[in-house]
Amino acid sequence: MPELLIFDWDGTLCDSLARIALCLQLSAADVGLPPPSVAAARNIVGLGLDEVMRELFPGVDAATTTKLRASYSLHFIREDSTPSAFFPGVRTHLEKLRGQGFSLAVATGKSRKGLDRVLEAVGMQSFFHSTRCADETASKPHPAMLFSLLDEFGVAPESALMVGDTSYDMEMARAAQVPRLAVSYGAHCRERLLEYQPLACIDEFTAIDALLI
Repeated sequence: MPELLIFDWDGTLCDSLARIALCLQLSAADVGLPPPSVAAARNIVGLGLDEVMRELFPGVDAATTTKLRASYSLHFIREDSTPSAFFPGVRTHLEKLRGQGFSLAVATGKSRKGLDRVLEAVGMQSFFHSTRCADETASKPHPAMLFSLLDEFGVAPESALMVGDTSYDMEMARAAQVPRLAVSYGAHCRERLLEYQPLACIDEFTAIDALLI
């Protein structure tokens, strides 16, 4: 049974994918670039913002990239004035897992400022035992976030479980030799997730219980 449960945020705990895609499209329009499709935007969810810009807008100069980042942040803050909802059962089940004695952590492509803002908005500033963001370690799929969390908690990779909705989560966990659990309701399809040989691919968050035996 794992001691440390590490969760991705967007697309795993929080139903924010449509909002992210919209803000990326709006920011592209603001600087005169063709807006990415919803499918393209969903594909990069989980990466850090620098990596997102490079993937969606290749060849764009540094000045335009800076404007894109600023525009995206403004749109996201405006849209996020009402926090995105958790997926069904997530919040109550997280509370249950914490009550059962698991250590809970977040490893996200969000910035530290962005994660802190949303945690405050949903009243969970002190809920997770620790969190890591792309702008303070390295973007997924680099395993730096997981290595940092394992070191902080003093647990071996096999005593942790990474839960995520993207191939970036799965690749990061595999690189850190951390067991991984995929969720099928997020950004990437089941077939893509299964390529990384997760313990399972679940269709709803509460099905995690079957893996915690």
